[in-house]
Amino acid sequence: MSTIFTKIVNGEIPCYKIAEDADFLAFLDVNPNVKGHTLCIPKQEVDKLFDLPDELYLGLMAFSKKVAAAIEKTIPCNRVGMAVVGLEVPHAHVHLIPLNVMDDMRFEKKISLTKEEMEQVAKDIQANL
Repeated sequence: MSTIFTKIVNGEIPCYKIAEDADFLAFLDVNPNVKGHTLCIPKQEVDKLFDLPDELYLGLMAFSKKVAAAIEKTIPCNRVGMAVVGLEVPHAHVHLIPLNVMDDMRFEKKISLTKEEMEQVAKDIQANL
């Protein structure tokens, strides 16, 4: 059965897309820690990050680096942190989280943004890619 991320890749479920190429997709997390919290995924469904073939793993890191630079230009923050947790969806993914304090990286506090706010954040980050 396809993961929710594969369904997003296939266009079956909408997302707030940030960036996309032939192998990877970046989109806003719908349950963000902070404004600008983004997920980067390989389009190929592989459960665990370290099970990705080397070329795909390295490609995901390079793709994530570009997206992180755009997030940092867009969202006021001290830096963009990266987390790989991978328990919530069995599809390799990287969390890119704008950080101002260490608590921004915790997955205990969440914020809510309206659909319009999410669309604007995605558009703003895209403009800085």
